[in-house]
Amino acid sequence: MSAAELTVDPVTAAQRLLGATLHGRGVSATIVEVEAYGGVPDGPWPDAAAHSYRGLNGRNAVMFGPPGRLYTYRSHGIHVCANIACGPDGTAAAVLLRAGAIEESGVDIARARRGPSVRTTALARGPGNLCSALGITMDDNGVDVFDPDSPVRLRLNDPQPAVCGPRVGISVAADRPWRFWLQGRPEVSAYRRSPRAPAPGASD
Repeated sequence: MSAAELTVDPVTAAQRLLGATLHGRGVSATIVEVEAYGGVPDGPWPDAAAHSYRGLNGRNAVMFGPPGRLYTYRSHGIHVCANIACGPDGTAAAVLLRAGAIEESGVDIARARRGPSVRTTALARGPGNLCSALGITMDDNGVDVFDPDSPVRLRLNDPQPAVCGPRVGISVAADRPWRFWLQGRPEVSAYRRSPRAPAPGASD
């Protein structure tokens, strides 16, 4: 398993990442929900909802490759969220890791990070909670998740059938069915449409 398997379009990469195992500082999780994001208007996967849409800058540089690097950012300036860069080096695309199922051996560590009252199925439900449970921080931006010495590591497993639907909480490209999840998993987050998004069917 290597980053070469993610040198593909973001939708294919997102489906490939479902069922993968993510390791972070004493906790492992099976990825059960992801979202694909593309890039710039003149690129192969233009995506107005992507951080990279307006071009390369210091904040989004990891999205432009190489594939297999961790792109972290803060949602609303608070919660750390993690993406895996995909596509050819130099072409912007990434997959947001939205939810994971914590492996039993790491539940106590994850609960210590998230709080004693959090249910096991909710420990890594939502991108900010996933990073909190696995101890992923902004300092992990740019790490190679296929490097065995990385503090955050990824193992791709056998592909699994996916369900798809619109991405969560975005106001542009809001109807694009680029969210993928494993059906029947209680760790998957609820769909919430942004109140700033056009009416269903009026967006791409």
